[in-house]
Amino acid sequence: MLRIHFTDQDLARVRVAAAPDPLWETVLALQKLVLDGIPVFAHWRRRVRREVHEQGSRGALRFLLALAPPARYFPDFLTPPESAGGLAAGLDALLGTPVRRLGHEVALLERDRRLPRWTGGVVAGDPAALRQVADALRLAHDTLVVPQWTAVRTRVDTDRALRSRRAGEGGALGLLDSLRPIFRWEAPVLTARYPIDRDLYLRGRGLRLVPSYFCWDTPVALADEDLDPVVVFPVSHDREGTQVSRELAVLLGRTRAAVLHAVAGSCHSGDLADRLGISATAVSRHTTVLREAGLITSSRDGAMVLHSLTPLGAALLG
Repeated sequence: MLRIHFTDQDLARVRVAAAPDPLWETVLALQKLVLDGIPVFAHWRRRVRREVHEQGSRGALRFLLALAPPARYFPDFLTPPESAGGLAAGLDALLGTPVRRLGHEVALLERDRRLPRWTGGVVAGDPAALRQVADALRLAHDTLVVPQWTAVRTRVDTDRALRSRRAGEGGALGLLDSLRPIFRWEAPVLTARYPIDRDLYLRGRGLRLVPSYFCWDTPVALADEDLDPVVVFPVSHDREGTQVSRELAVLLGRTRAAVLHAVAGSCHSGDLADRLGISATAVSRHTTVLREAGLITSSRDGAMVLHSLTPLGAALLG
């Protein structure tokens, strides 16, 4: 069981990540690649395994699995907070990890398993060894996460929109209560099922919540309690898949249904065009129809137009 202990100061500093975290998604996706028995990832796993075989990238992923074994502890330096600013920022932060921290975290990993000889270079902070880890993470991200990015972004955006609404209605307490059934909020403690028995005391530092597509079943927290507290939790996959897309496509048309789904997390017209691979003109046409139907609202944000779901649009998406 994981027990997260809040103070009044912590309640004022709870925040939800603004977008999927590329390094968290990469490490968790890597673990799911070798873990069978999770139906929601079955199609993705079959496709990626085939592509990994065709591209000859199995060696690089096996190399990375030495540091991030499935369903077990992995070093916190693989998922630095700078990753919230993008993959490049996260990898740059990884390359700058202090040597003392590298040695401590790899030693924790080595308690449960024998590590390959090359990890000695990581422990020593050898730039070439760290660059090899960073390159493997970039390859894993491009291979495992990028092809699934539309689904990742849509699910995370949808979850964040839910948290934002609950926070707007009930503040931090409403946000924490919205995390059921994964978490249970009984002030001043947030609890969740966890592989080990652990107490995490926030001590006024607040908590950063990161909704994740490739997180599954139980949340994941940083192991080092001296780092700013971060907890990654799984988004809902209940309505993911071809069935929902088919239903919406019949009702709205395939592209318009995709636009409505993408708007679930609130986004700008430019984001819609990039995410769905359609022109700005097409975005304008589809959002106009959805807005006139009462499914979305649009508001100008400087030079950009921000789109959000209405309650009717949210109800249509379930």
